[in-house]
This record gives sequence, structure tokens and C-alpha cells, in this order.
Amino acid sequence: MQPLTQIRSRTVVLPTRDIDTDQIIPARFLTTTSREGLGAHLFADLRFGSDGEPVAGFPLNSPESEGCEILVAGNNFGCGSSREHAPWALLDHGIRAVISTEIADIFRNNSLKNGLVPVVVRQEIHDRLLASPGAEVLIDVERAMIGLPDGSEVSFPIDGFARYCLVEGIDQLGFLQQQLDEISNYEEQRPWKP
Repeated sequence: MQPLTQIRSRTVVLPTRDIDTDQIIPARFLTTTSREGLGAHLFADLRFGSDGEPVAGFPLNSPESEGCEILVAGNNFGCGSSREHAPWALLDHGIRAVISTEIADIFRNNSLKNGLVPVVVRQEIHDRLLASPGAEVLIDVERAMIGLPDGSEVSFPIDGFARYCLVEGIDQLGFLQQQLDEISNYEEQRPWKP
């Protein structure tokens, strides 16, 4: 993972509530352990018709969504199964953060471990963002703040350890590897009896 301190981007809005992980990345695309290429199948059953053609009006199919790194999603985003492929698909598509009023716990944890920033905001802020597709938003991971289009800022909850890992660009294993000297010193000083 690369260090992630801030994301500044226009937003793409998907107001549908209760988007589950099977809608984010349908099960038929879970035959890989690689993250590459999953973005092409992001929201496949919503983005594409049975003929394989893009569905007109689906937000991620519009030219305005090109380059948007922040998805403003409906309530209860990422519910359903615990598939880690869901944040992988979002990241592979170019989405680096999801904003909603509620993000499912397992999806949120999988996201944080993979470098996707889940942002939970109050309903009032969410309503403003839903009504403003393409708005320029700043997500400051280090400060756990969102800079809104009107210049105001609001905080969002994020686990301190997860925030540290995002800012440092490491995962849990990388964190442990940073502690190897201290772990070795502790092991050397501890009287182990097999």
C-alpha cells in the first residue's frame, strides 16, 4: 500500500441503499485471488445489461464519473457477505473512499485493511453530498476530517490503528515488521522455559 494522507476528488453518487457485497462484485467473479481486473466487474449486474452493454443512467457509466475517487453511497453500504474482493474491486476501478451514513462492519474492516477509506457521516451531510454529484471533496485521513464544497469541515470516525496504517502505507503485517527489533529485544530478555 502507498501512504494515504488525503484524497481530493470529485464525487460520484450512487444513492441506492443496502448495496451488498454481491452487488459490488458478483460471486461469479470471485474465482481469482488477484486484485487486478476486478474493477471491470464492479457493480456488474447494475452497470451492464444482460446484453453486456452499459446501462444508461447508472452513475458509474456517465462520463462525469471518470476520474472520481470518492463514491457517495446510500445507507447500509457493503452489507452481506464478508468478501474482501468488494474493496478490491472498488480500488481497482479507482475509488479510494466511500461516504455513507452507515457502512457494514465487515466491509469497513476489509476496506481499511486494503487502503479503501470508509467514511461515515451524519444524515444532513450525506443528504448534501447526495444532492451534489461531482462536488469537490477533500478527505483528510490524518485529521479524520472531510472538507466539504462550501469550505466547511466535518469529522468522521476512524480507528486509530487503521488510520496509522493508512497514513504510513502499511498493513498489519507491515506494522509488526516495524516492531521486529523491539520484539527481538523482548524475546531475548524473557526467560523462556520449554
